[in-house]
Amino acid sequence: MSANMINAWFVRAMVKATTDMWEKGWDERNGGNVSLRLTDADLAPYIGAVKSPRNLPLSEALPELAGQSYIVTGTGKFFRNVQIAPEVNLGVVRISADGRSMDVLWGYADGGAPTSELSSHLKGHLARQKATNGRDRVVMHCHATNLIALTYVLEWTDANVTRALWEGSTECLVVFPEGVGTMPWLVPGTDPMGDATAAILAKRPLVLWPFHGVFGVGPTLDDAFGLIDTAEKAAEITVKVLSMGGVRQTMTTQNLVDLAARFNVVAQPEALALDGWKLTPRR
Repeated sequence: MSANMINAWFVRAMVKATTDMWEKGWDERNGGNVSLRLTDADLAPYIGAVKSPRNLPLSEALPELAGQSYIVTGTGKFFRNVQIAPEVNLGVVRISADGRSMDVLWGYADGGAPTSELSSHLKGHLARQKATNGRDRVVMHCHATNLIALTYVLEWTDANVTRALWEGSTECLVVFPEGVGTMPWLVPGTDPMGDATAAILAKRPLVLWPFHGVFGVGPTLDDAFGLIDTAEKAAEITVKVLSMGGVRQTMTTQNLVDLAARFNVVAQPEALALDGWKLTPRR
C-alpha cells in the first residue's frame, strides 16, 4: 500500500515554510507563493496512490521541464491556512511529456490550481537549474515589507540596490555576493513577468519586483527563506537609518573587499565599484 502524501517530508516542510513566512508578515491574505522541485525518489513512496490525475494547461509550453514534479502553493490561498488544510492549499504537479500541461498528483482538494505566478516559478526553476547544475530546487516569492519600501526610494539599478543592502548588514555580502537583481514593474501572473524574472535569476539569487515583492531561490526551503530574511533585515536597518536622517558612517569599499576575501566569495564587481549608494531624486 502506498503512503499518504500528506505525511511526506516535503508537505511538512512547505507547511513550516509558509507558516514562518506568514508569521514574518511577508504574506498577507493570498500574497506570496512557493515551489519546491521534487525528485522521483521523493515521490516514490506515494506515486502508487495517484489515480486519474487532473490535467491543467500551462500558459506557455516548457518542454525543458518535461517530467519534472513540484509541490506548489495554490492560487488564491492564504498562507495562514496551509497548516490547517495542507491538502487544500498545496498541490503536487508533474509537467507533461510535451511540456504543455501538468497533472495534479495530489492536493488542491477543493478543485484549485497552482499559484497564478506559476510561469515565473517554472521559468525561474529552469534558469536556476542551468545556473547551479540542478542544485537549486526552491523558488520563493513574498511581500517582504522593508524590501518593498526601498523600491520606492533607491536608485533603481542592480549595483545600487545591492550596495545599499550590503552596507545595511555585514552578513549580506557573504550571503548574496552575486547581488540583487532589479527589473521594471510588470503585470503579475504573466509570461513576460516570468521571462524577465528568469533572465535575472540566471545570474542572481534575488530579484526585486518594484512596489510588489521579492523572489529568492536556493537548494532548500531553509536556504531560500534565509536568503530573503537576510536581505529583509538589511532593508529594515536601512529604512530605520533613513528615518533617522540618513547615513553618517558606513562600511567602506575596502571593508567589503576584505569581507569578500575573508569568506572567499566573489562580490558583484559593479556594486563593489560604487562609492556608496544613492536615493533616486525626488519627483
